Amino acid sequence: MEADIATQAVGLASNADFSIYSLFIRADIVVKSVIVILIASSIYSWAIIIEKIRMFKKINQSTEEFENKFWKSKSAETFYNNLPANVDDPMANIFKNSMEVMLKSRRSSNLDEKMSSMLEINIEEQMEKIDKSYTFLATVGSTAPFIGLFGTVWGIMNSFQSIAISRNTSLAIVAPGIAEALFATALGLLAAIPSVVAFNKFNNDSKKYSQKLENFSKRFLSII
Repeated sequence: MEADIATQAVGLASNADFSIYSLFIRADIVVKSVIVILIASSIYSWAIIIEKIRMFKKINQSTEEFENKFWKSKSAETFYNNLPANVDDPMANIFKNSMEVMLKSRRSSNLDEKMSSMLEINIEEQMEKIDKSYTFLATVGSTAPFIGLFGTVWGIMNSFQSIAISRNTSLAIVAPGIAEALFATALGLLAAIPSVVAFNKFNNDSKKYSQKLENFSKRFLSII
């Protein structure tokens, strides 16, 4: 009898398909929902990561070029008059907006206070644009493992139900359900790990860039 059960288990295990597609098709609606959510979160996270990598590469280069041109110019007002109408660089936008305020209020008695306040506001506005979508990366990094764990627990519960219904403890009976459960955990980690690493890196890059903007603002205030 035991030999017959063992033979049956080996036969079922050999015929079982454990490809990703088959694991998804065999899963119930709850596990399928977990898998879809994690895959969608992972894809969107990678889209954000790629976009942020390109953005930091672009602004670091454009900011360096702007600073070199600015400090080589004869005067801030001359440099401002020669700026193009549309500029994409955050530092250039801060300088442009601040110069507009200065030229309108150059006879004001509290010009230093107005300029200092304007520079702070402009830096915050530019950093808000740069820090956009960080919350999503942080959310995926912190919640994806738990979503995957939920799918794992649900899949294991289904496996135990299969054992109870079939009254067969053969590995071939419970293996598909356990595989689906572990697949959900793997997807959760796959979505979370890149998001956490990217969030930490971009957050550090943002702090460095913010410090660069603040240093420029202080030097700019000192010359006007």
